[in-house]
Amino acid sequence: MELFGKLFAIDFAVAQEYFTGTSTRFALAVVFFIIGLLLIMLGGDKFVDASITISKKLGIPEIIVGATIVSLGTTLPEVLVSTTAAVSGGTGGDMAVGNAFGSIVCNTALIAAITQLFKPTKNVSVSSIGWRSILFFATYVIVSTIGLITGKVNFMVGIGLLLAFCLYAFLSIKLSGGEDSSEDSENSDGSVITAVITLIVCAGILFVGAKFLVNCGASIAEKLGVPEAVISVTFIALGTSLPELVTAVSSMVKGYANVSVGNIIGANTLNLLLVIGIPAAAKGISISELDSFKVTAFTGLVVMLLFILPFVVKKKGFRWQGGLLLLIYAAYSVSQFVMAK
Repeated sequence: MELFGKLFAIDFAVAQEYFTGTSTRFALAVVFFIIGLLLIMLGGDKFVDASITISKKLGIPEIIVGATIVSLGTTLPEVLVSTTAAVSGGTGGDMAVGNAFGSIVCNTALIAAITQLFKPTKNVSVSSIGWRSILFFATYVIVSTIGLITGKVNFMVGIGLLLAFCLYAFLSIKLSGGEDSSEDSENSDGSVITAVITLIVCAGILFVGAKFLVNCGASIAEKLGVPEAVISVTFIALGTSLPELVTAVSSMVKGYANVSVGNIIGANTLNLLLVIGIPAAAKGISISELDSFKVTAFTGLVVMLLFILPFVVKKKGFRWQGGLLLLIYAAYSVSQFVMAK
């Protein structure tokens, strides 16, 4: 029962103490890694269905649902990992910042790239992504500049980010009525209450699955000799971004591509406002690996520009856009391994 309690508390590192032998612990890590992956796949699929039900029942544009409800749910793993890492001290600040900026790169150059490569998004509402893009880039430039100059993100910056999140939430609600509305509101299955309950349950499933995935994945990576500096901006960033990946693929398959676009923009914005804002406001976070941060921050800015500009100019995505983003992600990942040696 005690072991079950430890696992139920999602404290994999503590749970491992009940087992002796490196091979047993490694096998346990692999098993729970697979469980985490399955939970994320299940939760992400149902999360999209519930979000679309809310979108149609309330007449809210799909891209708005993706940029608010969906992105908030899929960003929970990043918030958890970064806050826990920063509060724990040591090199936690590097992990918090690396996870946030690394997730932005992963969300855009890998996840968004896959959706555009296989099924480019069409008829994107510029009014829906316009002000959100401006808020994202303004926040991104400010936070990355402060981080590069001072080597930290202090308490005041954290408070500013949380206030910016309040503004983001307010504008999302206030302006949603003037943006393109969702059609066929009477043709969707299920009630709003049932969909909201499903959202909450699925968010919990994503939360647990991502925690298993990150803890066990980090353990597996360390056993295989992956450098610690690489883990936060690549492996952990990829692990905590898996809800976005599952949501993007599920949205693409179900024909709701605008949900995926909104989710990427919303999740990237929340990575700045919450994933960095919460731990910075709680304790302040430092950045010791400035060289790695420079590369990650620059890459994140480039891939977001490459992702958003075609939607603003042409109101649609392109296959070449997805292919180029994937190449950039591959080059970025290789650079992180090279710099870590």
